[in-house]
Amino acid sequence: MTSSLPVSACVAWHATSWLRGHEPADELTSFGLDLDQLAGLRRSGADGVGIALPRAGDLLGLGGPRELNAAALSVGEAVVGRGIALVPRRQGSALWWEQYDAAPRQVPDLGEADRALRSETLSAAETLARLDVARWQPVLADEFLDLARPDELTGPAGIPAAAVALAGRAGRVLRIAGLGLADDGGAIGSAEMSARREALASLERAARRALVAACSADVWPPA
Repeated sequence: MTSSLPVSACVAWHATSWLRGHEPADELTSFGLDLDQLAGLRRSGADGVGIALPRAGDLLGLGGPRELNAAALSVGEAVVGRGIALVPRRQGSALWWEQYDAAPRQVPDLGEADRALRSETLSAAETLARLDVARWQPVLADEFLDLARPDELTGPAGIPAAAVALAGRAGRVLRIAGLGLADDGGAIGSAEMSARREALASLERAARRALVAACSADVWPPA
């Protein structure tokens, strides 16, 4: 299931599957894309799309222009294709997409992002173990241990297994980082708190980079 991913990641995978002829457009219309937007993706000539997961000071997956950057930053995500981008908007249960022009962007390579996530995960685990995370935030410690469990995420037809595996791991690590950054834990000193937040912030960025690579067809190995 792709529902555990950000909606832009789900749409990017299904759009790539559709553009490559693996599935009909029904999945995309179920996510709120209209026929004009589907036609725009087809006219772009690309055989896949990707995502952006920007945060303040880090426009990951975006290359401009300014209007797109601002819109995507306001919701933290976007689907980005060749010359076209779609930004999700919600009101209640309604989901629709605003279309923008998109400039070329730089996205981390799939293998590079995978290696960086593994390295940052190990580094963060070592730092948090040194700070005795299990004592002041046992749930976070349990989540790290749970990373050894195989992920059950599946992707649409035509999505490389390596991309699906990386997306599953990146999503779980993002959840861990978010959990840790949302709570400073028990009574620890300012130095320990700073070290903890620095480790979790680096982990969060590595996980976002990995998820962008896993959901961006332009950096996958040739099929």
